Amino acid sequence: MKIDIHTHILPRDLPRWADKFGYGGFILIEHHKPGCARLIRDDGSFFREIEENCWSPEKRLQECEQQNVSVQVISTVPVMFCYWAKAEHTLQMAEFLNDEIAKVVHKYPKRFVGLGTVPMQDVQLAIKELERCKRIGLRGVEIGTNVNQQNLGEPYFFEFFAACEELEMAVFVHPWEMMGEEYIQKYWLPWLIGMPAETARAICSLIFSGTLERLPKLRICFAHGGGSFPANIGRIEHGFLVRPDLCAVDNHRNPKDYVKRIYYDSLVHSPEMLDYLIKLVGADRIALGTDYPFPLGETPAGKLIESMPYPEEIKSKLLCETALSWLNLKREFFI
Repeated sequence: MKIDIHTHILPRDLPRWADKFGYGGFILIEHHKPGCARLIRDDGSFFREIEENCWSPEKRLQECEQQNVSVQVISTVPVMFCYWAKAEHTLQMAEFLNDEIAKVVHKYPKRFVGLGTVPMQDVQLAIKELERCKRIGLRGVEIGTNVNQQNLGEPYFFEFFAACEELEMAVFVHPWEMMGEEYIQKYWLPWLIGMPAETARAICSLIFSGTLERLPKLRICFAHGGGSFPANIGRIEHGFLVRPDLCAVDNHRNPKDYVKRIYYDSLVHSPEMLDYLIKLVGADRIALGTDYPFPLGETPAGKLIESMPYPEEIKSKLLCETALSWLNLKREFFI
């Protein structure tokens, strides 16, 4: 069994939110030839080219069959978070996107698991939509690594994470609006180095703030193998030990104690890094993730894991068992 926890999906068409809300900055889908579309901002600026597999569940299932993927966990494209918009408008967008994901899940319940999106700039509205996500059959939510450059460990967001723990909703943290992005535009650096750093920022913020300490049952997973956090845990721990006056102001526990408390996807792109991550956190904390259907993803799904000389027990954890644990689902659910 192969479960891919990191895949993105959009509806075939999006409303013209700018016309409805009275201001711009939102994404539109422009279908310009069969099976191809452009994501453009409503000012006409180009964002990304997408293909049919980004909106068609049937096309996704066809490609899943080709790659022997049993289940995809589907979540929106991070550009749709729109935390910068008015919270009540982001909520309306989230409701639309989440309903579309729920339709796919309900149509193919053995093949797709859904994660919702919520208006994180307003915690009460985010909790309201989190509760609705659970009611419509989604298993968790996808959120960004920051909210308008506020760190996730800020006290304002604690109530949201507490609600995720109480409702037993999984959390998937995906980098977006990378810090310092305006200074590293050349060479695709926001995606190559900005995203890993952004994910490390989110993890450290949740550790040092004490959020993870106070919510031991929170099932939270970070994209791209935790970004640069695993590679830098030695430096992070050292800083905590030598400058507790700066690092341990809100949580006195060693940050290294948390590396096995959180989940990571497997999208690290190199056998050396996958080996290191398994040694650091254990295979029961790493789940297959591909970033399907985008270029920085892995094709075919599970290629790296399946190429490694691991025993079947380890591969089984990486390919499906860890995902089931994070989602709080049983294998039998999909049989």
